[in-house]
Amino acid sequence: MAVDVRSFLDADSGTWTHLVSIPGASQAIVIDPVLDYDAASARIATRSADALLAEIDARGLRLAWVLETHAHADHLSAGDYLRRRSGAQIAIGRGIVEVQKHFKTVFGLDDTFPADGSQFDRLLGEGDTLEVGELRVAVLATPGHTADSLSYRIGDALFVGDTLFAPDVGTARCDFPGGDAAMLYASIQKLYALPDDTRVFLCHDYPPAGRVARAELALAEAATTNKQLRRDTPRAEYIAFREARDATLPMPRLILPALQINIRAGALPEPDAKGIRYLRLPLQVATPD
Repeated sequence: MAVDVRSFLDADSGTWTHLVSIPGASQAIVIDPVLDYDAASARIATRSADALLAEIDARGLRLAWVLETHAHADHLSAGDYLRRRSGAQIAIGRGIVEVQKHFKTVFGLDDTFPADGSQFDRLLGEGDTLEVGELRVAVLATPGHTADSLSYRIGDALFVGDTLFAPDVGTARCDFPGGDAAMLYASIQKLYALPDDTRVFLCHDYPPAGRVARAELALAEAATTNKQLRRDTPRAEYIAFREARDATLPMPRLILPALQINIRAGALPEPDAKGIRYLRLPLQVATPD
């Protein structure tokens, strides 16, 4: 079944958000929505999410589900904002519980933050399905980048989150908590086993100079030309490459604010008595020998 996918780029974070529907149907799905965030001023805005809502309204659709491919480290999720504005439900992988437990400790959160996934409306795993009107969402667990990483197969479209990038960029890093290069290798090879004409929709693109950002490619292109992992890439070769490369990578620019929001399904921390909301900044203090 061919589904209609409209993709929206947040240029600041290089994030693609996808609006999925079927012509003539009444319900829609949004995958990986973005809150606008200015790191210098710590200002949050909803321009990107409001543009999505305007498009949904203009097409006479009802937003039924917001699907997160994982708890992103490179942008803030607009999931909770869309839920409050539209009544949609939010789903993410069951591995979010592991992610929440880890970052609850990192950020020193107290027991008002339950690390049980309850901030989301549904936790999904391998083999689960969602029926959204005429849309059928098949859930594929694709861990390796993170413990909670999922891909979603909807008709002829596959939404891969950070698992895969454009062929000239490569694959996800595996050095986050719960990440594992061997697991990512297996996850990507599972995706490569799908039909070659599957339409792959990326969550991010970081194009080299001279190329515009891509939202979509054919699975055959990914499986045969990805610079880091193809169908015929030996497992040991990929794991060695990935682990060596990850050891050189800096942390994402927005990882600290993003994860504090995203483990809450996009909800902001509760305000204090003066109505001000705060994020935490755990300092990594280097001490001399």
